[in-house]
This record gives sequence, structure tokens and C-alpha cells, in this order.
Amino acid sequence: QVQLVESGGGLVQPGGSLRLSCAASGSIFRIYAMAWYRQAPGKQRELVASITDGGSTKCADSVKGRFTVSRDNAKNTGYLQMNSLKPEDTAMYYCNAEGSMWPYSYWGQGTQVTVSS
Repeated sequence: QVQLVESGGGLVQPGGSLRLSCAASGSIFRIYAMAWYRQAPGKQRELVASITDGGSTKCADSVKGRFTVSRDNAKNTGYLQMNSLKPEDTAMYYCNAEGSMWPYSYWGQGTQVTVSS
């Protein structure tokens, strides 16, 4: 099985930065796309950013210019650099990856990001 473990969340003041990491381990043959989602209390889970195995990236309009998604294929690790954080970025952030091993889509346990003064 493939496991995803997120890290890097925490409490930060508005305008601050955090870097989330998502490390894949286990029976990995190949990881294709990786993505970051977030879910705030009472809201639906939303896609924040994604990156293909070739390095093509997409970001939600709400985070463009502030968040950057990247990955290190050799380490099977994805990253989400979050700058100029706003209170509305407060949410549980989840990593998702698509791979060649069943069940082909994997989720991490989430890491909490809280932006507050």
C-alpha cells in the first residue's frame, strides 16, 4: 500500500508563510499527479493546487500568486509553499496523489493550517 504523510502545518499570523510537505511511502511504483486540497469547517473540500509528474502546475484563483506547488520525484515528495497567508486560508490541508498501484488514488491524513493574529 501507498501512504501519504503531510507535515508543515501550524499557526501563523496573517501575511506569514508555511511550507507543507507530502511524503509518499510504501509500495510505490510510480506517482503521477499530486494535488493539495483544503477543507474549512462547514465547507466543501476544494482543490488548491496540483502538479503533474512532468511538472505542469495549476492553482486555484484564490491562491494564485501566493501559493506555489512543487515536487521532488526522486523523493516522492510534494510541497506547497504558502506565502501572504490570509485568515480565509485557515483549513485542514490534504495531499492527494495518483499512482500506478491500487487503489490508484491516495490521501494523507491532513495537516491543520490556522492563520490568525
